[in-house]
Amino acid sequence: MSSQAHYREAHPLVFVITHWINLICMIMLAFSGFYIHYPFFDGFMGVARGMHFVAMFVIIINLTFRVIAAFFVKTATDLGSREVETDIKNWLPQEKNRHQLWQTVKYYLFFRKEGVISAKYGSLQKIAYLATVPLTYLMAYTGFALYGPTADWGFFSGGTALVGGPMNMRIIHYFMMWVFIVFTMIHAYLANIYNFSPSKIIFLWKETEH
Repeated sequence: MSSQAHYREAHPLVFVITHWINLICMIMLAFSGFYIHYPFFDGFMGVARGMHFVAMFVIIINLTFRVIAAFFVKTATDLGSREVETDIKNWLPQEKNRHQLWQTVKYYLFFRKEGVISAKYGSLQKIAYLATVPLTYLMAYTGFALYGPTADWGFFSGGTALVGGPMNMRIIHYFMMWVFIVFTMIHAYLANIYNFSPSKIIFLWKETEH
């Protein structure tokens, strides 16, 4: 992987922007979420709740746009390549790497020395990234179920009753926050495990050659 070039075709500017929006919203949601659960200074609760609400809406709109754009925007399907295809092909099973899931698991469990990625994303990456889509919508659902103006709506109150009440819903919301925080930390580490070229292209849109 360290020998691969990182070209802009792998991450078109529109996806660089959505990535930035995700990061900013994640920081806002984590900070405001911690404050709402554990106010660590006075006089900020109203701002924290507003920040949390706005960031949630933005990240859901951003995610929905990103999913739709995958069917229209073209990106590279191979590392170090400028040849592009519709981005959705990166998320579907590919002949190049659909057989590599177990080998990838072995690599991350230190039972294999060499990494196995024959396309832009490895099979394990695809599963992890795709899982964030329903999990993000579920996180938003738990938030709406706790939010005063919408908590009594049937669609949300039914879910709250199903999990045993508002406190249980709050606990689910809180621990799901940690799932996203841990995922983000692991994602950042693995993306830059060999060098910082992936971050340069996804944040600065700067190409690197190897």
